Amino acid sequence: MSRTRVAVDVGGTFTDICIMDEDSGAIRIEKTASTPDDPMQAIMNGVEQGRIDLSEVTMFSHGTTVATNALITRRLPRTAMVCTEGFRDVVEIRRANKEDLWDTYKDVAKPYIPRRDRLTVRERIDAEGTILETLNEADARRVAEVLKKREVKSIAVCFMNSYVNGANERRMRDIFKEVIPDVPVSISSEVMPEIFEHERFSTTMANAVCAPVVVDYVSRLGEKLAAAGYKRDLLLLHSGGGVMTPASVKDFSARLAGSGIAAGAIASRFIGNLCGFPNSIGFDMGGTSTDVSLASNGESRITKDWYIEYGYPIRFPSIEVLTIGAGGGSLAWQDEGGSLRNGPQSAGAYPGPACYKNGNRTATNTDANVMLGRLGTSLAGGKITLDPALAAEAVQETVATPFRMELHKAAEAIIAVANANMANAVRLLSISRGYDPRDFALVAFGGAGALHGAAVAKELSIPTVIVPLNPGVTSALGCLLVDVQHDFSESFMADASTVSPAEMQTAFARMEEQAVERLAHEGVAQEDMALQRTVEMMYQGQWRSLAVSAPAQIDSMCSMIEAFHNEHEREFNYRREEAPVSIFRIAVKAVGIVPKAEIAKYDVSPHKAEPVGRRSVWFDGVAHDAAVYERDRLTAGAAFAGPAIVEQFDSTTVVPPGMSVTVDGFLNILIGTKG
Repeated sequence: MSRTRVAVDVGGTFTDICIMDEDSGAIRIEKTASTPDDPMQAIMNGVEQGRIDLSEVTMFSHGTTVATNALITRRLPRTAMVCTEGFRDVVEIRRANKEDLWDTYKDVAKPYIPRRDRLTVRERIDAEGTILETLNEADARRVAEVLKKREVKSIAVCFMNSYVNGANERRMRDIFKEVIPDVPVSISSEVMPEIFEHERFSTTMANAVCAPVVVDYVSRLGEKLAAAGYKRDLLLLHSGGGVMTPASVKDFSARLAGSGIAAGAIASRFIGNLCGFPNSIGFDMGGTSTDVSLASNGESRITKDWYIEYGYPIRFPSIEVLTIGAGGGSLAWQDEGGSLRNGPQSAGAYPGPACYKNGNRTATNTDANVMLGRLGTSLAGGKITLDPALAAEAVQETVATPFRMELHKAAEAIIAVANANMANAVRLLSISRGYDPRDFALVAFGGAGALHGAAVAKELSIPTVIVPLNPGVTSALGCLLVDVQHDFSESFMADASTVSPAEMQTAFARMEEQAVERLAHEGVAQEDMALQRTVEMMYQGQWRSLAVSAPAQIDSMCSMIEAFHNEHEREFNYRREEAPVSIFRIAVKAVGIVPKAEIAKYDVSPHKAEPVGRRSVWFDGVAHDAAVYERDRLTAGAAFAGPAIVEQFDSTTVVPPGMSVTVDGFLNILIGTKG
């Protein structure tokens, strides 16, 4: 009996299924149309289409957009928030900042919970954790009865200074369990026990509003999979780059926000490491957007400064991904100053690019690539046919005529603007963070990543581009490569030079006890648990911190202070050895290691690849006679040079003139941008 692992990544247009045979490491893929009204229908359709016997599946991992979409569309169940008296408007006051400082007419969106459902009780805890006023039980029971009558579906409890002592919040939760036992309750002292009340309240609010939506979805999907024969836990990818089981979803639902884009970053890092590039930049270009991620020394960059809607941060640790509106369907247009622009407006899945024959007449990146011969006349194995004549008309009307340009030069101009936008995104995540892109490889994937990857890499002097075996479903592959993971943190403010190592050791031990308990709750065996400590530090007077690793036994802070100076110099290009350093926060990452099947590796036999055809492809204003290769025929060790096109079911790879290509033992395409 064969054993298989299945990963599912639900996108806006397609749902990707990645199926791996555990014994051979062979991977096959399926794509099925997404069903936005009921995402799990597309999943089950994909299982049927892929002829997957769920009784033989040892792991089913899923990257879901359910939480993200719920927050974006605000199709949320009625949720209440209970705060300390006088603090019901913390989430509406926010930080009093705006996404566009100079746009006086654009307001920040309203909180996920309206003011009428934000109620207060009397209680008070000081900044040291001393209870100055215990929870007023009469207030608490009155609020519980009110919310019972309103039939709220979820509750967030956010009290001031509860990050240092959550006793009053826990008592409030107990009262809710007595009065309305079936309603989930998120308390800020457990969801995000950190200082900065807006960030803590906002994260807890997001967690509460997502809980009913996510729990319902996960429960129904789990039942469908079980009915079809699946016997294990459903694993759900979260934004931090790990997975969680349904047992933790109800308590930490907002962790699933940003799940989908994390999968691509995980896969990109894995493929970079597999090819011998611990420094890699993920370049995931799809139909409407491009996601850029970065891994340094084999580890993804993690951030806690992220959100789905501006003004409402979700402070769970998340893989840092920068998303811009640049994709195959991005529209070319002329701005008020007469300059050519590209995106973020998109033709979307429908009507799509002009060459899709659905009525769009505005040129897109896809139309420009068809005009230049970089794309053929069909996609997805012939499921979508492209009309070059309609692409040419769109480029002519949108760019060539208004800018008085020759048709092919107009198409190249569209692509050049798109590539410049994407190169700038890579700069923001690399150079502006203190990383030199010349020290990295670019992992190009997504439906359109391999079309543009080589040109973007050349713009940034990145020496190597890696195109995975199945670039169009690489994000789904990422769901197969993850471990169970949870993150714990708490505020710990002290002078780094005078803090007691024993006190820090005690605080870490307390969090590690919680971490082990959570992993055990997820069904992780003791021998499969791994705990990683970090300390977030800053120069005194700063409020932004940087994380450095902490040893299992802390005897002295000297090495960590030096590590902080080094990290600060890398990030900001300066260090202040004479300045005192403060500790801001401590954290523990709890990892439950999931056994992973190995991707099939083949013997490398260097040889010259044979093209299946040739066609005219434009580069730099000149038509080149380019070789066309079929990806399925490229074996390990195959080599060729540009100009060339590599076609496959889920993507097309463009190799410009002067660049060289080799195929490695894992059948990844490696493009040398310097020839």
